[in-house]
Amino acid sequence: MAVVTVMALMGVVVPAAGGAGGEAYAAGDGGSRWAQAWGAAVQQPLEGDVDDVPNWSRQGFRHQSVRQVLRVGVGGDRVRIRLSNRYGKKPLRVDGAVIARSGGGAQAWPGTARKVSFRHAGSTVIPAGGEAVGDPVTLSTSPLENLVVTLYFAGETGPATFHRVGLVGSYRAAGNHLNDVLAKAYRESSQSSYFLSGVDVSGPFRASRNTVVALGDSATDGVGATAEANGRYTDVLGERLIAGRRNLGVVNAGIAGNMLLTSSSCFGEKGIARFRRDVLDRPGVRTVIVELGANDVGANWSTGPCFPSSHKPVSARQITEGYRALIRAAHGRGIKAIGATLVPLSGYPGYPDHAAKVERLRTQVNHWIRTSGAFDAVVDFDKALADPAHPERPRPGYVYEDGLHPNDAGYQAIANAFELSVL
Repeated sequence: MAVVTVMALMGVVVPAAGGAGGEAYAAGDGGSRWAQAWGAAVQQPLEGDVDDVPNWSRQGFRHQSVRQVLRVGVGGDRVRIRLSNRYGKKPLRVDGAVIARSGGGAQAWPGTARKVSFRHAGSTVIPAGGEAVGDPVTLSTSPLENLVVTLYFAGETGPATFHRVGLVGSYRAAGNHLNDVLAKAYRESSQSSYFLSGVDVSGPFRASRNTVVALGDSATDGVGATAEANGRYTDVLGERLIAGRRNLGVVNAGIAGNMLLTSSSCFGEKGIARFRRDVLDRPGVRTVIVELGANDVGANWSTGPCFPSSHKPVSARQITEGYRALIRAAHGRGIKAIGATLVPLSGYPGYPDHAAKVERLRTQVNHWIRTSGAFDAVVDFDKALADPAHPERPRPGYVYEDGLHPNDAGYQAIANAFELSVL
């Protein structure tokens, strides 16, 4: 059993130093390393009407196949999948899994399907709260290539651990259609992902660590970006890295609505609680981008069913102490921590009664991020998005119709604000 160190002040629990962001090397593979090529931050099941994003998490699956599309950030010669039953109330039986190149939509590319085993068995049972890692399969992949992962559930899964704002297709079919090449049976679609928390690739990478994790809220999750267009800032940043011949995978660990210091039934566990699972436990992590705090600020005086009864306003000092706890946890594993300033919030209809207090708190937090020197580097999301004439608001051409979240142009501006050398 690994020794753990507890950062009691903020509740961050991290393994003792020695690992490189989870298992980084491919066992018996002559120096090949694992990098995470795709990942998602899982959350508890939700009704389908939150932010009008339909999903199947509450009902789960029974005698159904679920085919999920994903884009890998880096390529390699072998792949493995990670499945999560983090929020399951009972053991989850997965009766089969297949990974293949995408043929577009729910179609698999002919001749590329690979059956995934779990400890050499064709099925697995994941305990409630647990995770399963598939055995590696030989499948050559290229950077920015789309893959499809298909899971079959013969029995009833119960409510599904999932990620709500996926912005890319997941498809389901009645019965066992693991090995279907054509999409004919997959008649229903969703833009959330289910049980799938990561896809790793292995290869003889030049760097010893090859994974960049973006921990964040909706500005990382991509709310406001065009669906099916790879328009989130993490997607564009990944493209910049590949164009610059930096073979690094960018993993999006954003959860829309997420807060640094407060867990929410709608918006996921607080950042300081999920940091180990969503950052430290991923393979080969070299850098974490911390983009959290905007909802702690914007929803500081909010109440409602998505907020716990214990929710109360927090100060700039409490938020910055939360950042310091994450930085210490990252540094304890040799991971570089990059801080992102909080995006402009004025104009969003959710807090008109507290606009002045929100802006004052946001300004204080951003000043600390920019000037404290606590982060290894800073990327200025605020400056990238702000309207020069009204810096408390986003630039009109960079904002989605809700007045808060970036649109595709805004996410492009954020991605362009990064100096690739700091990653």
